[in-house]
Amino acid sequence: MIRGSRSRIDKELSKVIVGQAEVVEQLLISLFAGGHCLITGAPGLAKTLLVRSIAQVFHLEFRRIQFTPDLMPADITGTEILEQASDGHRRMQFVKGPIFGNVILADEINRTPPKTQAALLEAMQEHQVTVAGQRYVLEEPFFVLATQNPIEMEGTYPLPEAQLDRFMFNVLIDYLPEDDEVSVVKQTTSRKPEPIAPLFTGEDVRRFHEVVKRVPIADEVVRYAVRLSAASRPGQDNSPPFIKDWVSWGAGTRAAQYMVLGAKARALLSGRSLATVEDIRAVVYPVLRHRVLVSYRAEAEGVTVDQVITRLLDHVPLPKPA
Repeated sequence: MIRGSRSRIDKELSKVIVGQAEVVEQLLISLFAGGHCLITGAPGLAKTLLVRSIAQVFHLEFRRIQFTPDLMPADITGTEILEQASDGHRRMQFVKGPIFGNVILADEINRTPPKTQAALLEAMQEHQVTVAGQRYVLEEPFFVLATQNPIEMEGTYPLPEAQLDRFMFNVLIDYLPEDDEVSVVKQTTSRKPEPIAPLFTGEDVRRFHEVVKRVPIADEVVRYAVRLSAASRPGQDNSPPFIKDWVSWGAGTRAAQYMVLGAKARALLSGRSLATVEDIRAVVYPVLRHRVLVSYRAEAEGVTVDQVITRLLDHVPLPKPA
């Protein structure tokens, strides 16, 4: 089912989305692999439309939460209210918050205080929320896409590295090329977009998660992912000199796990039954981008994290063909 689905998904999304092929692929990989995503991009790049459209293709319940400085944990998880029953007795009744959906768009997550961020991140990790000592399990599949505005940083609460590590990918959305932007302007000012037809169900997505895990991958390809992750750590004796100069904190083991999982999902989406080195290299940037913390020296020299990752790909030797 997955192998023949990519062209059908692209066809449905093209009714409302123009360009951004790499972004769409990375979001689909994370959805098929069961991982959460950070989305970084300037305002006005149709991030909400993109996420809502993907939810429609998979017939998943979409919820959008606007994170603000005064948002409280109960505003997203839900809370208990006092209700009076028909027999006159009063009892506490739990009212579900917007976190109870399948696809959650956490808009501008860095605008809200750490206490509320922690409530969302606990739901991401445990797939449940706890209110007044009572545990409430979230419906599967549960997929969080959190946006960050990279321009307006004043008054924000940046996520700590340990919490960033819970996101599988950090996906960058940039401005469209001129021709694609012309297409968007023409399309949105001349007609109403066609409705998106659902192609799958939530049950299908749950099955995709199991199928992705069973995709075979060679031991040397897994070792390549581990070496890429390990090479990003500046505190080790064999760290390359540019890592010691430009990186203050490297990626942990979870980075290699997500590289392998992402490679497997990408192989299936491409119609292949085996994950390769090329699949690992294709997901290195979104996996490492939020896990490698560049140093003050790198910032002073104008070195970006993507440039560090490019040097890593050049530095770590490719596995030898079997």
